[in-house]
Amino acid sequence: MHCKHFYFLTFSPSHFLTFKNMVSVFDLHKQYGRVDALRGLSFSVGEGEIYGIIGPDGAGKTSLFRILATLMLPDGGRATVDGLDVVRDYRELRRRIGYMPGRFSLYQDLSVEENLRFFASVFNTTVEQNYGLIKDVYSRLEPFKARRAGKLSGGMKQKLALCCALIHAPRVLLLDEPTTGVDPVSRREFWQMLQRISKEHGITVLVSTPYMDEASWCDRISLMQGGLLLHTGTPGEVCESYSANLFAVRSDDMHRLLGDMKSCLCAASAFSFGDSIHVTLDGVTASSALTEYLQQRGHAGVEVKRIRPSVEDCFMSLMKSQTV
Repeated sequence: MHCKHFYFLTFSPSHFLTFKNMVSVFDLHKQYGRVDALRGLSFSVGEGEIYGIIGPDGAGKTSLFRILATLMLPDGGRATVDGLDVVRDYRELRRRIGYMPGRFSLYQDLSVEENLRFFASVFNTTVEQNYGLIKDVYSRLEPFKARRAGKLSGGMKQKLALCCALIHAPRVLLLDEPTTGVDPVSRREFWQMLQRISKEHGITVLVSTPYMDEASWCDRISLMQGGLLLHTGTPGEVCESYSANLFAVRSDDMHRLLGDMKSCLCAASAFSFGDSIHVTLDGVTASSALTEYLQQRGHAGVEVKRIRPSVEDCFMSLMKSQTV
């Protein structure tokens, strides 16, 4: 007897939850000439999850999303969305997904309302039929419904693109870097809308972003670089995987501090993070010895503070281990 669906368990502090896998990727490969854009990706996304693919430009995120959106063929491996194969079942699958590419791709000469009604007609539905699904997002656009899409701000274009991706009531949303180039306030507002849509309507969301700080909005994440998934788990699990002692280091001369930390034999790693240098010690050296070293190098106002690692710290550590 064959089971039609795959299942996985995720643990929360209070209980176990069981999900149907809405996205399943098995050993996925994609090449462009001699460049390996995807190198054997495997992961799954549970029903109703917000799952983030997080990595810098060139990591392979867009290639992955174009394959899942049935716009590109893989060179190897297999992927399914809502139980449908992305190659064999592409016609039916396109009715079940909402795809928002990284570049704004709506009709710039059409108004907000005209764009929305056009995309509704493509899927043989109406704005009125699915208005409940887009109401939370569209309510911010409605005062500008007669404005041409090309005249909207970045944040407003983002909301319109999301409305158009939702208008046919998809089962899965594929959002490729939806917050790139958008101001911080609009980014936060967008993620809040995504969480409400996922929770209230049960829509599965697979989203990519180069912004490490957006990991906290996701149920689970995969860190991606060079066509590989470096680590997968909840944001908390990813941060807990950072086993070394991490310190935030400051001095009155931050420019010289970074160079001195990189040349320090006791520092396993040193990276600039905002207004401090994040330093991992070799496991033997105490923080007091680090303070003494910097004072001997002529630094004044030295501060060395033990901190909890962020997702970005974990990503940098994984990147370093890949090159060793």
